[in-house]
Amino acid sequence: MTVDHPRKVRSFVRRPGRITTGQQRALEELLPRWGIPFIDHWIDLDQAFARTAPRVLDIGFGDGEALLTAAATFPEIDYLGVEVHEPGIGHLLSLIERSALTNIRIINCDVVDVIDRMLRDQTFDAVNLFFPDPWPKKRHHKRRLVQPGFTDEIARILKPGGLFHIATDWGNYAEHIGRVLGESTVLEVADAHSLRDESLAFRAPTKFERRGRRLGHDVADLHYCRRGTVKSP
Repeated sequence: MTVDHPRKVRSFVRRPGRITTGQQRALEELLPRWGIPFIDHWIDLDQAFARTAPRVLDIGFGDGEALLTAAATFPEIDYLGVEVHEPGIGHLLSLIERSALTNIRIINCDVVDVIDRMLRDQTFDAVNLFFPDPWPKKRHHKRRLVQPGFTDEIARILKPGGLFHIATDWGNYAEHIGRVLGESTVLEVADAHSLRDESLAFRAPTKFERRGRRLGHDVADLHYCRRGTVKSP
């Protein structure tokens, strides 16, 4: 059951981006095939993917190339990508068409609304949040996606033992994540060494990571796993 929520602070800004002819075609012709429309009730992901399989939620996949690499590397895993920027969605859709992959679905919406309204408890084996907007200015820190309420919702949709994998190239954001997750009673630090051969912990390099490294930024991979039992509100 869902409830009405007050207007919330958005973790993103809808920046006007140039959509190519190919991306526009993909949005019009391919999104109906590989997309899941936003709806205000729980969705059946077994039905959406036409199978039961390990499942990963990929938040803010950007241009989609890293997500496509993961899906191609691990066809036994289903990937649900959530993104708000249409050029990136169009690009990923074109990649899916060329690769003929069947284990990716896309939702074009704010992930906070998607999780709150559409995703059931204990649905995912892993949740990926790679290079979210760091909102580096202190007055904008309230816009950062990683906040206590958000991480509680991540814990709710993760299966027991499920992985929450965050990557950032902003040291201050990594510290912020450590503080927020350090207060969680449901998510605890996972041993990164033990995850190095785990398919659910795989992360392909992203455009944002390459840009950060060119700027001399260190990349932090932060791993947390779900413990205990989370009750629905």
